[in-house]
Amino acid sequence: MTYATSGPGCYIDGAWVDGTGPEMTSTNPSTEEALYAATSAGTEQVEAALAAAHREFHGGAWRALTGAERAQLLRKLADLMERDADELMGLIAREVGTAISTAQQQVLSPIAFTRWFADAAERGPADGLEQQLPLHYVPVTTSSMLLREPIGVVAAIAAYNYPIMLIVWKVCAALAAGCTSVLVPSPKGIACTVAIVRLMDEAGFPPGAVNLVFGGPEVTEQVVGSRAIDMATFTGSAAVGTIIQQLAAPNLTKVVLELGGKSPNLILPGTDIDSTIAGSALRFCANAGQACGATTRTLVPRTDFDEFVKKSAEYMDGLVVGDASDPKTFVGPLISEEHLQRVEGYVQRAVDAGATIAVGGKRAEGLSHGHFYAPTLVTGVDNSSEIAQEELFAPVAVVLPYDEVDEAVELANDSRYALNANIWGTTVDAIDVARRLRSGTVTINGGGGRRLDAPWGGPGHSGIGRECGEEGYREFFEVKHVQWPIR
Repeated sequence: MTYATSGPGCYIDGAWVDGTGPEMTSTNPSTEEALYAATSAGTEQVEAALAAAHREFHGGAWRALTGAERAQLLRKLADLMERDADELMGLIAREVGTAISTAQQQVLSPIAFTRWFADAAERGPADGLEQQLPLHYVPVTTSSMLLREPIGVVAAIAAYNYPIMLIVWKVCAALAAGCTSVLVPSPKGIACTVAIVRLMDEAGFPPGAVNLVFGGPEVTEQVVGSRAIDMATFTGSAAVGTIIQQLAAPNLTKVVLELGGKSPNLILPGTDIDSTIAGSALRFCANAGQACGATTRTLVPRTDFDEFVKKSAEYMDGLVVGDASDPKTFVGPLISEEHLQRVEGYVQRAVDAGATIAVGGKRAEGLSHGHFYAPTLVTGVDNSSEIAQEELFAPVAVVLPYDEVDEAVELANDSRYALNANIWGTTVDAIDVARRLRSGTVTINGGGGRRLDAPWGGPGHSGIGRECGEEGYREFFEVKHVQWPIR
């Protein structure tokens, strides 16, 4: 498939349609050139998408399909994504700014997740679509079973930083469960989104099973606030997640929120510092730091602090920053000039308050176009400082010294976020510390890659509910109790 630079931005009831809202254009953050232009959805397109999803769930062709038939369509989608993988990687590099050298994870991982959800559609949730309960004897003997049924129409609101992955986690999970969906992507990721929805259309999903509308906040507000929606799943900032929750509240609509992080990277005493340098840097410099799970607070024993900072600065200074389409690049651009200026503000305020920049701390040099920020390490701050508590979404991290492991655990947990964490040290010691951390995910010595069957999410300002794995798949079901007397 050859991906267009302009076209319809709405897919409603199995047809591509032009919106009646303002035209919006996504740009290449490496070159600042226009990438994809489309008219956003107006009120009438949003209502049509909601109606199509509602109608298809309540009596349409999609609702009548078996789990095996849904699985077949999802596998067809995965095959089409695999067929177009190289083009999709190139598109992500141009629209999101993910370095092409690392863009495989943005395509190959969603393909694997799509196949996992296909298997889930075929077998049902881990607890089964039907679960027999033991006999109950008061006041009479009765038998009971639990039925797990798809929750209904799902509003899927996705961020720009991992556009294909988030579509799969939300829309493909909903489809696997038997739900229908209305997808609302970030306008900054519309080209990638249109590409995947075109593949869904090619795969043959029935009209109304998947619907796409995009635009400004008013589109999200109309979708999430609709009584046609049974669940809203959102990935983005905690500030916007709060708004999503408020929009859903009047109708008591279920929400799953995967929000931000200010994740700790904890180096235990006695750890070989050289073994931590590359892994620590890459975990917050990949995707230009635009990842909610980036470990941007490194906690180092005071005796190892100077060595860690010196060697990290040398390593990070060697990371290639540049056009995301260049195979030599590791750190691509931030998504926009506005976001770049926001990051600059955080770093400048930290410096004004007495922080030291070990490396970076400025726009990348030698690049005439694009929104590039040099990989940055900040010292001379404490854990309560703004730059140590706020999510920057950039290749910027702070390094904090500690004296005792108990202090390190306290520092790690001293955040309103609790999404992700990494620990360097012996496995036995690291597992002991992992049990003490408040975090939805903890990796040890870098972990081993994202598991398809593991959940993602965290407490506090990192969100509500889970995505992926059995825990995430369960979110798309309601449980019905059926009970009858034994005579």
